[in-house]
Order: sequence, then structure tokens, then C-alpha cells
Amino acid sequence: MIKISKRAELPRNKEAIIRAVAIILSIICAGLVILILGFNPITVFSEIVKGALGTEMRIQQTVIKAVPLLITSLGILVAFKMKFWNIGGEGQIMMGAFGAALVALNAPATLPAPLMLLAMAFSAMVFGGIWAFIPAFFKGKFGTNETIFTLMMNYIAIKWVTYLQYGPWKDPGSQGFPKIANFELNAVLPKLFGVHIGWIIALILVAFVYFFINHTKKGYEITVVGESTETARYAGMNINSIIITSMLISGGLCGLTGMIQASAIERTLTSSLSGGYGFTAIITTWLGRLSAPIILAVCVAFAILLQGGAYLQIAMSVPASVADMIQGIILFFVLGSEFFLQYKVSFAGKNAVKEVA
Repeated sequence: MIKISKRAELPRNKEAIIRAVAIILSIICAGLVILILGFNPITVFSEIVKGALGTEMRIQQTVIKAVPLLITSLGILVAFKMKFWNIGGEGQIMMGAFGAALVALNAPATLPAPLMLLAMAFSAMVFGGIWAFIPAFFKGKFGTNETIFTLMMNYIAIKWVTYLQYGPWKDPGSQGFPKIANFELNAVLPKLFGVHIGWIIALILVAFVYFFINHTKKGYEITVVGESTETARYAGMNINSIIITSMLISGGLCGLTGMIQASAIERTLTSSLSGGYGFTAIITTWLGRLSAPIILAVCVAFAILLQGGAYLQIAMSVPASVADMIQGIILFFVLGSEFFLQYKVSFAGKNAVKEVA
């Protein structure tokens, strides 16, 4: 008979062992799948690392992939800390990009770059925050399901940008191709060490979110609401206000991701700009255990997988599905380890109970 019980507390050394075992098993399992498909596992894994970190240019591409994932994860962290399940990162990124494009396409081309970029960032955070405020308002006012609400709003945001791309904002000079005009140079983020300065913004935000959650009154209130709304209510906290504030911050950070992607990567507004980062960030936030420094490490690891997988297709003619499969297997084991971190599994016999994990 198998007995599953909730863990009271797990020592850090045992937690580290469970995570390490999960990673080792994921690599072994992925290696077996690669072997069955006719490839050399050692070569494949070495090419993934080489593709992500092998040259200066590849490192730059890895950093470029890590930046939007990290900032979006930090935004989702703020909502998840309060147990508000914000699945709307994609839509908030898109609306942030829309807000940035609204400024970039209408502000004078003579406006100094610092002012232009600050205005774009502010507009992006406002629009991203508003897009997150809507489900927060309905959650606080009517008790709606935020998971479904935020998920559905993703598609509204994407279709809105698609409408602009194919309609009112379509560039007349694009020769019929559904494309929005490119931004002027003063609306493009500058580079530092070969990568746009979004990576500096991301690192600053890691420190900011860590300090905000752990060392401010508002961060403390968000944590208390997440742990127990009844305790927060008993302590006299305004729960609705806390929900709205945290979601404005969450959506604002996701919106900032949209501005960075629109300005530094696409240099325009497109309906594919979010690139799935809003959904992937849900996984990285959860794996990072809602801790900003850990999320930084997890996002870098994910970026290595993404960049290495892309290189794998070119270097070894490995189909894209194989690279995705490797990522999926690793995710499956790492996420599965969360079960053993939260629960204790044991075999219950007639005379004794033997713990297995």
C-alpha cells in the first residue's frame, strides 16, 4: 500500500538531493530518447552547450533570450506571491509593446533618445498594468476566476495587435505586406557589450523585486494575502487594494518586456512579438520557487536550452521536434521533483512503513 502525506518541512540538503536526482534522471532519459532516434547523446548535449555558450555571438543570443523571460518571470512572481494566478503574461507583453509603439510611431523623430525611450517604457508599463488591472478588479469586486480571465485576455491583446498590423497601422510603404512601420533610431534601445541594455534593466529589476517582496511593507502585505486572506483581513489589510496594486506591478513589468522586445529586437510592433515568453515564464517562475535570485538562474538555464536547441538544428540537422522533446523531458522531471519536495511517499505494510522519498 502506497501512502502519500504532506511534508511539514524538508531540510535544505535533502531538497538539493531531490533536485539533483531529477536533473540527472532527466539527462539520462533524454539521452536514451536521443539514442533511440539515432543520434549520439554526448554529442547532442555538447552541441547544445556549444550552441549557447561556444562563442561571444552565441552568448549574446543566449542573453537576448534570457532578458524577456526574466523580466516577465519577475512580473508573474509578484502576482503568484499573492496566489493570484496571472496567466496573462502574453497579453500584457503585447499591450506593453502596443503602448511603446504608440509613443514611438507618434512622437517627433527629433525627440532625444533618452526621453523617447523613457516615454516608451512608461507607456508600456501603463498599458501592461491596465491589462492586468482589469482581471484584478473583477477578482476583487466579483470573485471571478483570474486564471481563465487572464488567459482569455491574452488572445484579445494578440488579436488587437493583429488588427492594427493588417489595418489602421499597416505601413503604406510595405508593398502590401501586413507590417507596421519600423521605429526611428531614437526609439531603439542602445547596446552594451554587443547586447541591448535590456540585460542591465533585467538585473536591476531582480534586485528591485527581491527588495520589494522581502523588505517593504507592501511586499509583506502581498505575502500575507498569499498565505492567508483571513489573516490579512484580521490584521486590517485592504485585500482588494493589495490585489490591484500587485497586479499593476505584475502587468507593468510584463509590459516593460513588450517595450524591450519591440524596441530592441523587432524595432516595430508585430503580433508574434511575445514569442511565448508569457507562458514559459509561468514555468520558470514556479521552478524558481518565487525567489528573484533563483528565477534569474532558472531563466539563464532556459535561455541556454532555447539557444542551444536552435543551434542543434543547424549544426547536426536535428529536427526542431527533437530539441523541443529534450526541453520537455527535462521540464517533466524537474517539475515532477516538485511533487517529492511537497509530499512524502512511503510503503505502508502490516508491520512497518518504509519511506521511499
